[in-house]
Amino acid sequence: MEVDVLGIDLAKRVFQLHGATRTGTVLHRSKVSRPSLLESIRRLSPKLVVMEACSSAHHWARVLRCQGIEVRLISPQYVAPFVKTNKNDRNDAEAIVEAASRPAMRFVAIKTIEQQDLQALHRLRQLLVHQRTAIINQVRGAGRTRHRCGPVASGVPPRDARCAGQPRR
Repeated sequence: MEVDVLGIDLAKRVFQLHGATRTGTVLHRSKVSRPSLLESIRRLSPKLVVMEACSSAHHWARVLRCQGIEVRLISPQYVAPFVKTNKNDRNDAEAIVEAASRPAMRFVAIKTIEQQDLQALHRLRQLLVHQRTAIINQVRGAGRTRHRCGPVASGVPPRDARCAGQPRR
């Protein structure tokens, strides 16, 4: 069976496939396990595979591209309006195909492993900066409840070294 567009809703163990023609006629719907995904895709021989963009989608996109299959990723925010009824894996796969059929749809670039590693590093740094700021503010707040003031050791000078309510010297 030749499917024009194959939408895949990715999950941890079971993937939902939705195959259709360019006009939207449904040709295939199935659930497949992770080990049998590639075999199912080979059997359907789609011209285009579409998935929601997430970290595992980039991995699968790289794998499918190596096999000569055209792959596109769509941001989840652009897929959400096409979910017709209850949100479940089957309806998500159908919505992915529907969104991909739109001529003005914007697709996400497939990231390399290095790009994903760099993005993870940036997110980790952002998290650490956020946590450091939260701890500094918590220590400063605890000190002010005890009427103590002064800088908190963060390498950054305080904005105001005086505590509210204490007279100037």
